[in-house]
Amino acid sequence: MTTPPRRILFATGSRADFGLLVPVIEACRDRADLNTLVVAAGAHLLPPAETHREVEARFGLDAVVSMQKPGATGRLTDAEALGVGTAGFARACARIRPDWVVVLGDRIEAFAAASAASVGGIALAHIHGGDRAEGVADEAMRHAITKLAHLHLPATIQSAQRIEQMGEPASRVRPVGSPAADGLDQITPLDNSHFAELGSPELVVLHHPSGLDDQIEASTVRAIAEAVGDRPHLWLAPNADPGTDAVRAAIDALPEHHARTRSDHLPRPTFLALLKRLASSSGALVGNSSAGLIEAAILGLPSVNIGPRQAGRERPPTVIDAAEPTAEAIAEAIKRSQSLGRSRPDHPYGDGRTGPRIAELLARTDPHDPVLLRKRNTY
Repeated sequence: MTTPPRRILFATGSRADFGLLVPVIEACRDRADLNTLVVAAGAHLLPPAETHREVEARFGLDAVVSMQKPGATGRLTDAEALGVGTAGFARACARIRPDWVVVLGDRIEAFAAASAASVGGIALAHIHGGDRAEGVADEAMRHAITKLAHLHLPATIQSAQRIEQMGEPASRVRPVGSPAADGLDQITPLDNSHFAELGSPELVVLHHPSGLDDQIEASTVRAIAEAVGDRPHLWLAPNADPGTDAVRAAIDALPEHHARTRSDHLPRPTFLALLKRLASSSGALVGNSSAGLIEAAILGLPSVNIGPRQAGRERPPTVIDAAEPTAEAIAEAIKRSQSLGRSRPDHPYGDGRTGPRIAELLARTDPHDPVLLRKRNTY
């Protein structure tokens, strides 16, 4: 009797987690013993980017789960969206009947899918658990997903050790590397015409909300703009976390020179090609995105990290932390970043084979094993 392919539901909620999930989904699609299903939720559905279109064009969509309301932001708004999302994912799982649900990271979309799966008795695999990154409520949600998950797929050895310290059995913790590293060795630098369309930047600014007071968020944006000055640069829009309104309003209020050099969304291949191009020159990524500590570092591009959003995350030597969120400190960090060498440093994020490694684990780990599905805290 032939065993039917296992049904793997990938839950993606934003451009950030989708970019990392792509190599994992592709690796699963390459296997005859796995059947991939993709659900887009949350921030993917928000204007103006509406990045669910990219997900559908790449893989098709088996369900859509609406969560946030356009224009509504804030911590309690996110809490309400989390409840809506949990119900939506539960309905999607009841209809699709997956064997595994796979989530990545720490956003409310991942938490909603994880809650629906774990409470609903469906095996849950969690990628990038065990990391430390304060974000807004990121660290608490990431560790909460860890306690819901049945199979842990951390990006680094240090993250795997944290998961075991949380009481999860070592047999369920499989360090696989970060899928962000997959395919980066094949990225070609952005070509001249696309580079010119983006303003031929020397610096790319990607600064997300950090869960701080709106005045502090706005002050940090102004400090970055002052530190960047007249250097050719490109501002990328922040994600949809609570506090994004303050960050976006501060960017909107910048002088015209900054307003001309903005993009609401770059597809991940374009973003990576841009980072690769900057890595071969005197460029840098400025802000507080995890891309500065992971993808940029793997490509050899220095990054200037500002504020507490990435506090606790492992730092390769290409990362320069601004001493404080002031124009003077950020300018000094940018200056230091430009004096760094351009060779690719050692990093803790794996060998670029994370996707196939995860696909193999999903194929050979029985998602219906009652021992796997039973959670027992060790303390």
